[in-house]
Amino acid sequence: MTHRERLLRTLKFQPVDRVPDYEFGAWEQTIARWHKEGLPEDYTGVWEAIPKYFHTDEGWLNLGLNIGLLPGFERKVLEEKGDHIIIQDESGAICEMMRPELGASIPKYLRYAIETRKDWEKIRDERLNPQSPDRIPTNLEELCKKSWDSENPVIVWCGSLYGWLRNWMGMENLSLAIYDDPQWVEEMMEHLTVLKLSIFEKIAGKAKVDLGTWWEDMCFRSGPLLSPKHFAQWMVPRYKRITDFLKQECSCEFHMVDCDGNIHALVPLWLEGGINVMFPLEVAHTDAYKISAEFGTKVALRGYFDKRALIAGKEAIDKEFERITPLFKKGGFIPHTDHLVPPDVSWENYCYYRKKKCKFIGKIEC
Repeated sequence: MTHRERLLRTLKFQPVDRVPDYEFGAWEQTIARWHKEGLPEDYTGVWEAIPKYFHTDEGWLNLGLNIGLLPGFERKVLEEKGDHIIIQDESGAICEMMRPELGASIPKYLRYAIETRKDWEKIRDERLNPQSPDRIPTNLEELCKKSWDSENPVIVWCGSLYGWLRNWMGMENLSLAIYDDPQWVEEMMEHLTVLKLSIFEKIAGKAKVDLGTWWEDMCFRSGPLLSPKHFAQWMVPRYKRITDFLKQECSCEFHMVDCDGNIHALVPLWLEGGINVMFPLEVAHTDAYKISAEFGTKVALRGYFDKRALIAGKEAIDKEFERITPLFKKGGFIPHTDHLVPPDVSWENYCYYRKKKCKFIGKIEC
């Protein structure tokens, strides 16, 4: 089977020669550790090192539509303070953090890109203009033609409604705005929706799309950061406008959302909005067996291998594969670690996991 056939049949709960081989990635500090323990130095990058070394199924045909900040904010160091640095990040926020070479740290945010309506209007007009010419790749016509016969899955990036606003405003500021000025929050979500639809119109009837990919990260260990009531009121109809459009114009049947934390309260609402693949299913907070039992073949699942087992060692890794076996046998499930591999995982343990994983999914060459 081709990669495309393999993925689509898996998401449809149909028989396959094997499910796709995907991984989530690893922290920069993890890659640095692995270089000392056996990973060749030329394999680098949070997202690139693992796929490149282990030859995972990472071939995708991305139509290259830019629906985000354009131009984006430049990540740059603004000030050096001993062991700490003050940076501007890709979301336009100013934050203080420990120097990366000294380890990972949680940034202390000093200012966000959007703190007032005036800030929003400036970013809306200067960086979220649907008419910016660079949003459309120069070879879009060629990419659209390739989409019909591609052996790799065809994807479009659908971005975010809540997650981007949280990054641009900060969670506390956005939460206050939801209650102090809900009209403003809805206005921002509407602008993002209109921007996306205006860009996706460029491929209407011209491309065959397999998967829309979303990022929200809007849940913590106990549930969503936005009430299900507001989610249903503001986000579900806007998701549906986008997913319906891509289904009608590009035959796109699947949409996958990347969201950490406890997602149980939002799964039925995502499904209502046309988002039907959940990822990465953090074991500490989400019960994929419960989601599967409740929604059956309406929802496909990705991830759900507890990364903490990689720290504990080979016996724990074996037990984790045993734990997910019944879910795997039901179909519609692509297993891999439930988030980035942390730096307390040895190269030896990760290689052991990879060998077991390939055998588990039926991949002959690993």
